[in-house]
Amino acid sequence: MFENKKIFILGMAKSGYAAAKLLHNYNNEILITDFKEQDEDHVKELESLGIKFVLTDKPEDLLDDSFDYVIKNPGVHPNHIVCIKANKLNIPVTNEVEVAYSLLPNNVKIVGITGSNGKTTTTTITYEIMKRAGLPVVLGGNIGYPVSSLIGNVKEGDTLVLEISSHQLNDIINFKTDISVLTNLSEVHLDHFGTYENYKNQKVKIFNRHTKNDIGILNFDDKDSMEYDNKIPSTKEYFSISSKKDAYIEDGYICYKGEKVIALKDILLKGNHNYENIMCAIMVVKQFNVSNDVINEVLKEFKGVEHRLEYVTTKNGIAFYNDSKATNIKSTQIALSSFNTPTILLLGGLDRGHSFEGLVSYLKNTKLIVCYGQTKERIKEFADNIKMDCIVVETLEEATTAAYNHASSGDTILLSPACASWDQYKKFEDRGEDFKRVINNL
Repeated sequence: MFENKKIFILGMAKSGYAAAKLLHNYNNEILITDFKEQDEDHVKELESLGIKFVLTDKPEDLLDDSFDYVIKNPGVHPNHIVCIKANKLNIPVTNEVEVAYSLLPNNVKIVGITGSNGKTTTTTITYEIMKRAGLPVVLGGNIGYPVSSLIGNVKEGDTLVLEISSHQLNDIINFKTDISVLTNLSEVHLDHFGTYENYKNQKVKIFNRHTKNDIGILNFDDKDSMEYDNKIPSTKEYFSISSKKDAYIEDGYICYKGEKVIALKDILLKGNHNYENIMCAIMVVKQFNVSNDVINEVLKEFKGVEHRLEYVTTKNGIAFYNDSKATNIKSTQIALSSFNTPTILLLGGLDRGHSFEGLVSYLKNTKLIVCYGQTKERIKEFADNIKMDCIVVETLEEATTAAYNHASSGDTILLSPACASWDQYKKFEDRGEDFKRVINNL
């Protein structure tokens, strides 16, 4: 499929770079474009392989009917002019996940995990349990390791545990998992997908090409996910905090199909949102007959994912938490629900036009909002409307310093921005690292 072809890669970053390197091994002629300066060593490496890199804000001028495929970076808008032109020229548009899928060895199982929230934690726990059980497992996808970069390390009989984003699902064609998890659905990424309905339709592509021979795992308590229940052809299993389904909570235990798996008191991560993620992971690993002993070993020591409600430090009695991965309202709701101490909330980032009204009922412990970045004026207007004290600054560094200056011993300073990072940072990881840097320098 992707051999002896002429291929146009739109957008470099991690996934474009990984796709170009992989496709080079199959005698393809490759052009890769981006409008931003890229890592100089990566560019030199690609050029040494005979891959042409062009820095341009007019990539459409380079596309003609001589190309066989357009491989789109997941972050590129689906209505980008190159995609529109490709469709007119009858050139298929896809992404690096699809490329990698077509080049996998035989007899590789795939676990695909998606959802508006919780997918990174769920993916990480699933992988850690399977690794501890001694299973041949490889971690990748949206969690930071493009699938294309894994191909050389994946062998027959391995299991790929992949976090898959809605942006990646948008462009898949043949990609198929053996086990799919949909943690939940909420109204996010509307700047990319236009409508919530379109976003949901992309998310449920995690069940693409499923049959009764495949497993689909759904959140019984999430009404938006359950709207698709009858349209999903998989053999389905359900998890629930409130009902006795396949995975559930009873007598202080997470249970699976009538069996007590682990006591809640033994789990290091706390909160119903984490228990939901853990139930998903348990349901996956039970398909591989992993013992409760192994599950308990991992969950008794797993502290969480970096940049996801990550405890940073305490200074002068003030606790700092890094939740930079909270790029939507739902994530910030979850974060705010995790604290009962007086909280100073740092909000801000890329303006996607979404409302902040969904935070109102979660702010009962919040004593101050400090807002920054592109959304700062809209956040200030929101805070004024609900009569919440709010400080406006330009940068996250200024926001962190202002929060510290207004905090008292016993307070929590929480970075949970409810916005993407791209107005001031390349990615949410950079934002979280900068937050920790500023804290260390206070």
